[in-house]
Amino acid sequence: MLTYNTQQSRLILPEYGRNIQQMVEHCLTIENRDERNACARTIVECMLNLFPEIKQKEGYEQQLWDHLAIMSGFRLDIDYPFEVIRPDSLESRPQPVFYPGKGINSRHYGHNLEAMIDTASHMEPGEERDALIMLLANHMKKMLLAINPEGVDDAKVFKDLAHYSHGAIRLDPSTCRLHQFKVVAPPTPSKKKKKKK
Repeated sequence: MLTYNTQQSRLILPEYGRNIQQMVEHCLTIENRDERNACARTIVECMLNLFPEIKQKEGYEQQLWDHLAIMSGFRLDIDYPFEVIRPDSLESRPQPVFYPGKGINSRHYGHNLEAMIDTASHMEPGEERDALIMLLANHMKKMLLAINPEGVDDAKVFKDLAHYSHGAIRLDPSTCRLHQFKVVAPPTPSKKKKKKK
């Protein structure tokens, strides 16, 4: 009767396969320490034959011996040529990454756009400020169209712009017009007919 992999014990490092795992389990049963050391060296050579490209990595031998220790459940009593990984280091978690606590009011605009609006609101009045405000307003309309392709009213963009600038930037919908963006549908894949010979 066939034995399916689902009926067998779970592989600790599946990339090495069941044969290497069985070799490790056999090595655990060898009582003579010298024979056990020789068996472990042979297993590491077989692991290296499976992945010869690992030789390009620095410290690849250390990695192979670490994997041997892991596959044996850290029960293999041999003379390791390297200080192998400790079981408790496998359970360690990295330190949490610190993220700035400043939240984003509207995700579709993002933090950078909010920062640019803040910069524009503190600029001296003039052509440069007006040009930047129009660029920001058009970009905001484009971002709104990305989440609402049905259409965006310019008045909504002007309202958001006034809100994010805390009233420092106010545009009049009757005198100020934003660019009319067209939502382009993604191209459909072409169905080319095969030529008959």
